[in-house]
This record gives sequence, C-alpha cells and structure tokens, in this order.
Amino acid sequence: MRIGLIGTGRIGTFHAEVLSRHPAVDALLLADADPERAAAAALRTGGTAVTVDDLFTGAGEAHGLPDAVVICSATAAHAGLIARAARTGLPVFCEKPIALDLPGTLAALAEVEAAGSLLQLGFMRRFDAGYGEARAAVREGRLGRLHTVRAVTSDPTPPPAAYLPLSGGLYRDCLVHDFDILRWVTGREVSEVYATGSDAGPAMFREAGDVDTAAALLTLDDGTLATATATRCNGAGYDVRMELAGELDQIAVGLDDRTPLASAEPGGPGAPAKPWPGFLERFAPAYEAELAAFLRVVRGELANPCDGREALHALRIAEACEVSRRERRPVAMTEIPGG
Repeated sequence: MRIGLIGTGRIGTFHAEVLSRHPAVDALLLADADPERAAAAALRTGGTAVTVDDLFTGAGEAHGLPDAVVICSATAAHAGLIARAARTGLPVFCEKPIALDLPGTLAALAEVEAAGSLLQLGFMRRFDAGYGEARAAVREGRLGRLHTVRAVTSDPTPPPAAYLPLSGGLYRDCLVHDFDILRWVTGREVSEVYATGSDAGPAMFREAGDVDTAAALLTLDDGTLATATATRCNGAGYDVRMELAGELDQIAVGLDDRTPLASAEPGGPGAPAKPWPGFLERFAPAYEAELAAFLRVVRGELANPCDGREALHALRIAEACEVSRRERRPVAMTEIPGG
C-alpha cells in the first residue's frame, strides 16, 4: 500500500515511523507545511517528501495517488484536508478533532458522507489493552450494575503558550478522549453534564481564555454517574486512568508500576521509579494498533472502529461542558446541536 501522511510534527513523525515498519506499507509519502520538516521526517523513516498538492493530485514526487491518507497536521487544517480527501476518493485516518467547533465538524462529515468515503478518527484509547478489558468486563456483566465511573487525565507539564489559543480548550483538546472512551467502555450515552474549571495556574491559560484544570460530572442515560477530571500541571507524571465501580466488583484501567501515584498509607506503595512521561510512551502500543486497524479497514478486512460520527458525539459532550462552565449550570445534551 502507498500511504500519504500530512503533518510531520511530533505525532506525525511517530505515525510515520509506525507506518514505515508495517509490512503492508510499500511506500510512504510525507507532506508538511514546512518542506524542511517533511524532508527530515522522510530521511528518518525512508519515506518520500512531497507537497500536499502533489499528494492529492499524484503529481511531482508523489507519482500517483496514495491508497489512503493519514492527517496529523495542525488542527485548524483537519476539516479542509478531510473534505479534500473525500472529494478525491481517498480513505482518511485523522487525528482528533475533525474541527474545533460543531459547524466545522458537521461540514466535514457532510463532505465525507456525500462522497461515500472512509474516515477513521484517532481515539487511540479504544485500542489500549486495559480499556479493552474494561469494556469486556462491563459488557459481560462482571461488575454487576455499573453505578460510578471515574476518569482521570493529567499532563505532567503545560503545552507551549502558543498552542493554547489553537487547542480548542481543555475540554475539547484533552477531556474529549475521556468522553469518547466513557461512551465506548460503558456503551451508554451522556444525558447531562455539569462542568467547572480553574485557571489558577500559569497566567498563559487566563490569557488564552482557557483553564489548566477541569472537572465534569456526567450523568449517563441509565443513571450511572461519571466524573472526568483533567489538568495540565501534574508534576508527578502523565496519569491517565479510569475506575469503574459496580454492585459486584470494581476495576481500574491505567494502574500499573508506572502510574505516577504514591500511597499516603504507612507501608503503602511509593512513587514509581519510572513514571509515565507522556502520551506517546503510555499509549505507544495503542497508536500502533489503531494504524494497523486503519490499514485493515482500507483493505476491506475490518469495519471502521471509530468513524466521524463517533468523534462528533465526543465533541458534543465537550461543547456541553464548555457551556456548563461558562454559564455555571447543568446542561442537557439535547441543548447541543448535531445530535
């Protein structure tokens, strides 16, 4: 297969390295708004640096259209690139989000649906072994009636200040993963949210109109209560967990010898010697698995595990949380367009 990849920053280069090792990938075409960065990634992965236009026309160094495109560009470019790929008839894997707002997301989805093309979104937690086991435990009834879910996402250090105004905010950029995996693991929909946030940390969050720490209480459609918290300032390390409590049992995802958490109890476990430093290390196997799944989807061997409508559901929850934080009230999901 010939795979085109757009955006050779940190996650794009990581994906390019994964694709370069995959036995089904014969050629890798790499494009970036910065040609020098694309060339460096091509040198590193054995791919070929091309322009975005060449990728969609098959001209220049591309020498024909690829079989599929992987989009890892800046978020603001996602929707336009998805639409262009749809009109060209190319299957797409795109890092989340489709767009930073609902109108942009719905417009891109309309292009995909009108073209009848394929779009898979990069919610990598769906491919993590722990979340997969939690989903099985819930679906098989091993926990009994699920009554409480607690989701945690904590970054060890804030992103660059220049990134914040482009990120969409903590709910859309970070907690959207928790919203997606909550639906995927439980099989339920969110009916109402109540969210709040704090910008008491670094001043750059206040300047960007964002928060550095956030919490949301989500009521699911069967009455299960879920909390989702996130922070950009967790000095102990990268911490992503989910706890699921039922009438019969309780389990946790992300609890291992690298979880940046120490017990305050005498004789309890101390801080790990090597805590998780970031998302690429914590979820490396999941990232590889989602790209392998995408290649199988393109070949017609697998149903799409995370299409654009799934991403829309998660974004709508994030939008509801933003409304709730701003207006300081519970928000029913029926208030959010696009349902």
